[in-house]
Amino acid sequence: MDIDYAAIEATRERIRERHLHAQRPESSARGLHHFALICSDVERTIDFYQGVLEFPLTEIFENRDYKGSNHFFFDIGNGNLLAFFDLPGLDLGPYQEVLGGLHHIAISVERGKWERLRGKLDDAGVQYQIESDASIYFRDPDGARLELLADPLGEMYGSRVL
Repeated sequence: MDIDYAAIEATRERIRERHLHAQRPESSARGLHHFALICSDVERTIDFYQGVLEFPLTEIFENRDYKGSNHFFFDIGNGNLLAFFDLPGLDLGPYQEVLGGLHHIAISVERGKWERLRGKLDDAGVQYQIESDASIYFRDPDGARLELLADPLGEMYGSRVL
């Protein structure tokens, strides 16, 4: 497949000029309340997110939209939550990246914790990829891609993005 990288860069620059403003208005949002994913096994998901990644489980209750399904939450810092549903009785198949779907979730962690969590991923036998000595990419037990990013919130590889 031939990709016209010069045209892509020109389009990116046009979008930047048209939509990025030096005086950015205040967002209408207060923050990310929770990001919800689907899991196939509640206990395995808790073992991974709380046990390996050290995101404390904060609550679990029945999903209001699907009787018998659990809705549970992990604290990912800064007042944000990562939530999961299990949907017993539905054959959802394996995780897939699709247009309009999840590519990955990037979660900022301090450098020391990044190093410790990398060791815990090793101990748990989780395969991962390191990029730019700041990002660890890996998949959760159901295949969702995650990134632990050692950059502070609002920064990406040394550039301010917020």
